[in-house]
Amino acid sequence: MKKSKRLKKSNTWKIKQHRDPFFKKSKTLGYRSRASFKLIELNEKFKFIKKNTSLLDLGSSPGGWSQVASKMITSGKILSIDIKSMRPIKNVKFINANIFDQITKNQILVFFPKKLDVIVSDMAADTTGNKSLDSIRTNQLCYEIMNFSSQILKTNGILVSKLFMGDDFLQVKNLAKSLFKYVDFFKPLSSRNESRETYIHCKFLKTLKI
Repeated sequence: MKKSKRLKKSNTWKIKQHRDPFFKKSKTLGYRSRASFKLIELNEKFKFIKKNTSLLDLGSSPGGWSQVASKMITSGKILSIDIKSMRPIKNVKFINANIFDQITKNQILVFFPKKLDVIVSDMAADTTGNKSLDSIRTNQLCYEIMNFSSQILKTNGILVSKLFMGDDFLQVKNLAKSLFKYVDFFKPLSSRNESRETYIHCKFLKTLKI
């Protein structure tokens, strides 16, 4: 019975993929995933990737966002990190590691001796089937990334991260507003209608008053 349900779910997912215009377009244009269009839309909206940008891509596998960034950034630097493997992309340095390990954080500081312009994250926790729990776990990742970004971003730096609408949405929003001067939310057209995901765009770190 369980095997039959898994097979039915897999077949339903395949049908949705093949009906999805962004999935088809990603194949036509040679993008690694349909998620590439999310970053394209986000950048069209907020214009945060320049040719000389120093960019950190978290949860990068299979490389859709890094691939898009590599076409825009010609004189900057790109570092991608994921616990999953990722095929090489020209002009992108990839580290197969956990972003929250101190060793990984040290590697980031070595790769970017000066502070960063942009951090992007399309990272989501592995799904459990419980939408509420999945939202909480993904938003916790966003929360931790936000705290870390405040340490390594330039004062005028930018953070763009996936976020789920859920019980702890306000907690993440409040942290963002405590750390950054400008906080916006945007759901790209390429984000599926049934998905609870949105993206938070944070700009200009607040300076601490001593």
